[in-house]
Amino acid sequence: MEAHSIIIAPVVTEKTNALREEIKKKYVFRVDARANKLQIMQAVKEIFSVKPTACHVMNVKSKPRKSRSKSGFKSGRTATWKKAIVTLAAGEKIDIFEGA
Repeated sequence: MEAHSIIIAPVVTEKTNALREEIKKKYVFRVDARANKLQIMQAVKEIFSVKPTACHVMNVKSKPRKSRSKSGFKSGRTATWKKAIVTLAAGEKIDIFEGA
């Protein structure tokens, strides 16, 4: 797989912002469901030119959703997706997250 097809998007929430602090250096990405830890670390290394030291991967389950329409409520589910938490080496950072 190509590096840009493995890393789909960064996950930006209050919890992931706390993980990015100076001490922890953990970045969270939405990744392709078929990618494994080694492929994810290699893709982060290629795209952002940093040295990842660890990668934790988890599958995020779907959640029930309801939406309103003219005919009433419709129920459904969100899609399942894969999340990767990548830890960088000391002194490394990804500039697009830091705003530099």
